[in-house]
Amino acid sequence: MIAIIDYDAGNLTSVERAVRYLGQDCTVTRDLKAISQAERIIFPGVGAAGSAMESLKKYGLDKALWDAMDSGKPILGICLGTQIITSFSQENRGVQCLGLVEGEVLCFPDDMHSPEGDKLKVPHMGWNNVQVVKEHPVLADVRPEHQFYFVHSYYPMAKDPDQVLAQTQYGLTFSSVMGRDNLIATQFHPEKSGKPGLALLKNFIAWKP
Repeated sequence: MIAIIDYDAGNLTSVERAVRYLGQDCTVTRDLKAISQAERIIFPGVGAAGSAMESLKKYGLDKALWDAMDSGKPILGICLGTQIITSFSQENRGVQCLGLVEGEVLCFPDDMHSPEGDKLKVPHMGWNNVQVVKEHPVLADVRPEHQFYFVHSYYPMAKDPDQVLAQTQYGLTFSSVMGRDNLIATQFHPEKSGKPGLALLKNFIAWKP
């Protein structure tokens, strides 16, 4: 059983559909007992860091995630879930986050340009490449030509280079996949990224940290 954590941050139905499409049983829940008994955890989300952290603390899910981390069960963060595993986010005038990965989340500057000189829009919305910089079983099928779906105005930067598994270029280079031990997290949405995204989710379901 996979527990998909519900902390009022949206994006849950598409994740559930993708997991069930792959033949894996799952439940969308904020029940602490169900989360503790799950074989693995997916921590998705869209929205703002401030309200997300408030909801996590309200439901006791911040401790549940730390407990899951300490237990060694596989955890997958997605989008906002990836941002708030870091130590701090600039969003909402500054938010202390979970600290599962040491690092911070920064706002894209307004004056970014592509290598060709075109002004880039914020939020970063649409398809982009992911460059794997450190081998990982969950990223085994990611190829340079694959495109993944992004929607975000803030980007994560892991402090420890060893915890940066993949990077993406959008005006600047950011940590699009981070991880350590039994945790891996993607800034993009694998559940909305077609076959490459489904392959990544399939790898996560089979991953034994």
